[in-house]
Parts: sequence; structure tokens; C-alpha cells
Amino acid sequence: MFKLTPQAAEQVQQAAKQGGTEGMALRFAAHRKEDGTFDYLMGFDEVKDDDIQFDSEGITIVMEPEQVPLLEETIMDYAELDDGEKQFIFINPKDANYSPAANS
Repeated sequence: MFKLTPQAAEQVQQAAKQGGTEGMALRFAAHRKEDGTFDYLMGFDEVKDDDIQFDSEGITIVMEPEQVPLLEETIMDYAELDDGEKQFIFINPKDANYSPAANS
């Protein structure tokens, strides 16, 4: 199932506190583009009756049932990129940009 890293969960908690959305679920959605890559959407939201709901790293995550096939096995991390900027990244084996981590 979809997972958050501890770093992503910490950043989500900080964002919820700053935005006054503490206690709300974090909703995820994805859209596959023609080239096989994905656009990811997320935001704090109320839980709907037909949502798939679960917890990861203490964060309640929700998504519509049709999103599960696109997002299962995805990991969301909060990482520093080459330019030194930190942002959320999605590691999804179904995304055309996915590249497995190299073994050291």
C-alpha cells in the first residue's frame, strides 16, 4: 500500500499545524499522462464514505478506490534535491520515470 517516510510524515504534520488542518486526513490522487509519467495531487480533506483509508507513520491517508491501482506500492518522501531544495517526491514503480535505487 501507499507509504510515507518518517521525513515526509514530519513535514506533513508541520504543514497541517501551520495550515490549521490538524486532525484532517491527507488525500492523494494521481493521473497518468500520455508519456507514462504521473501527476500527483495531495491535500488535507474530510474522509468520504467510499474512501480507502489507512495510516502511515501516524498520518491518516485517504484516496478514492479508483486511485489505489495507480498509487499502491508508492512511497512519498521529503528529500533534498540536487539544487539543495527540499520537496516531496513520489517513488512509484508504475511511473515511467521510476528508477530503482542502485545497490551499493
